[in-house]
Amino acid sequence: MDTSREGLQSFVRPHLTEERFEHTVRVTQTAHELAEIYGGDSEKIEVAGMLHDYAKYRPEQEMARWIEESVDLSKDLLSYSPVLWHGPVGVKMIEKEWGALSKDVKTAIASHTTGNAHMSLYDKIIFLADYIEPGRSFPGVEETRELADRNLDEACLFALDNTIRFLMKKKQTIYPDTFHAYNALQRLQEEQNE
Repeated sequence: MDTSREGLQSFVRPHLTEERFEHTVRVTQTAHELAEIYGGDSEKIEVAGMLHDYAKYRPEQEMARWIEESVDLSKDLLSYSPVLWHGPVGVKMIEKEWGALSKDVKTAIASHTTGNAHMSLYDKIIFLADYIEPGRSFPGVEETRELADRNLDEACLFALDNTIRFLMKKKQTIYPDTFHAYNALQRLQEEQNE
């Protein structure tokens, strides 16, 4: 288990398209920049950033099998878009194919597309870095980037709000953890504004 940048890149690269690999490098760099502002262990940031999309291109049937057979992956994932599966399933695959991950890294990878009700610093950094990396271009991303420089929680809340609105507009189901993440961060904002 080589956690150097080169070791991580050589492990993940064969599993990604060139475009997705470049995205992964940008996410990792963006996560480092966020960690410089908000703190966090740089090695954990590097591991989570480089491995967050490890399972992105695995066949849906393979990921579904991991969900069905794992005792600690929520079966309700199967009722939502397979796009969400690569985070939590990826953690399982990485631990089997590469080695054990710290709890911080596991939750950051597992929840990088959905968020969760109790987002840690690492969860927020990887979630936000994936959302705002320089290759992203969509309505709201510039405002999210500006917020990311000032307040991590506000930036995550804005990103979650934007995501929820986008999915609702497309009449798509929304994974409950996304609502839980939004609600937790909204409550935190309300408490800080009292």
